Amino acid sequence: MSTDISTKFVVEKAKTSRFSEVDFETLVFGQVFTDHMFECDYIDGEWQTPIIRPYQPIMVAPSLKVFHYGQAVFEGMKAYKDDDGQVWMFRPDQNQVRINKSSKRLAIPEFPKELFFEALNRLLVLDEEWVRKGDGNVLYIRPFVIATEPAIMAATSTQYKFMIIMSPVKSYFRGDVNVVIAEEYSRAANGGVGAAKAAGNYAGQFYPTNLAKAEGYQQVIWTDDTTHEYLEEAGTMNAFFRINDTLITAPVSDRILDGVTRKSVIDIAKREGIPVEVRRIKVAEIVEASKNGSLKEIFGAGTAVVISPVKSFSHAGVHYPINQPKDTYTSLFKKLITDIQYNRAEDTFGWRYKVSAANY
Repeated sequence: MSTDISTKFVVEKAKTSRFSEVDFETLVFGQVFTDHMFECDYIDGEWQTPIIRPYQPIMVAPSLKVFHYGQAVFEGMKAYKDDDGQVWMFRPDQNQVRINKSSKRLAIPEFPKELFFEALNRLLVLDEEWVRKGDGNVLYIRPFVIATEPAIMAATSTQYKFMIIMSPVKSYFRGDVNVVIAEEYSRAANGGVGAAKAAGNYAGQFYPTNLAKAEGYQQVIWTDDTTHEYLEEAGTMNAFFRINDTLITAPVSDRILDGVTRKSVIDIAKREGIPVEVRRIKVAEIVEASKNGSLKEIFGAGTAVVISPVKSFSHAGVHYPINQPKDTYTSLFKKLITDIQYNRAEDTFGWRYKVSAANY
């Protein structure tokens, strides 16, 4: 390995690339990783020398606090390559703000903004060939931070590791998505960590989601923790409901993640003149809208899926198919967002971020 040392970075380049060994047409989401990764340790109250090195296992002690007390947060981001070979990101400033917000909620030290963006640019320039042209080809980027103090005392860790790994991906969901509206389990509670991208939030979803899958459904639409009367998120996505021509989504709260794609859908809807209501939504309202025919669409919005249409839902043992109109909001929003992401359309919002060595 060759080592280049700058005033802030150590870069260890891989001797050879694994790029030619990958079959990009048969990718399973999140199982193949690029040649390099980023890491930076927090020790003695300071972030240490940042390092980019070849993707590899990390050696850790079994007593790391992350294993015992769950201090771990993460983000999901994507990079895209346009027809001219330029690499772009979509609203990475929002992810940078949110990972620090999540960190603060879990008593993890915030990571410097300038270092966050330099790490992203350096990694993406170094592994640029992994960002492939073509609609549907994206590079998923996973920044995360874990507690690394080797101690099993139930207290805030004194050491942390911030990392970024990257994975070429295609579609997250394949085929129709059918959902169950939760009646017993909740994703999050008032005063909890539902608004943070904490690792434990996702672990708690797996069991009720497995129950839904056993019934032939792919995801759960979560409801409030107190009454289970109000709709919140859909699986790992923010949920949107179209009643007649009005788009409705729940407001963010202690329980609901402030999704980047969610905010983008709301802004685009306003630009396109589509009525949007950000308010609490009762399960009974959606059931009644399904019965009287005014429920036109349900879709999830998130970084991994972009926009994912829901074909049907189940509640209280009753299955409700969704008869979508010919021209759906689902397809409209997906096209408008991906056109910005792939640099195929004018970015009137200033969301697109150009990846370049000039940024470090």
